[in-house]
Amino acid sequence: MGTKLYVGNLPFSATENDIASLFEKAGKVASVRAVMDRETGRFKGFCFVEMESKEDADKAIEMFNGSELNNRPMVVNPARPPEPRNNRGGFNGGGNRGGDRRPPRY
Repeated sequence: MGTKLYVGNLPFSATENDIASLFEKAGKVASVRAVMDRETGRFKGFCFVEMESKEDADKAIEMFNGSELNNRPMVVNPARPPEPRNNRGGFNGGGNRGGDRRPPRY
């Protein structure tokens, strides 16, 4: 398994292929996953690039962190593991929201 990088402050016009082509200059790219907005389907301006080796990932950070892509300075650093989500609300218990005040029928 490779080393995953966070790549941020990208132009909204960038595509996964654009990012893959750019990062191939630093080494072998295993995958690119652009993060899209759920509601609009538009690119959110950041992605995750997985490089095949730690050496390639380090080289990509050195080459691209702070460099400009379409007049925007990119942010490139090791990706952090996702933080656990707090699942309050929604279908799994949003608490009493008022409404029917009758006692429950058993």
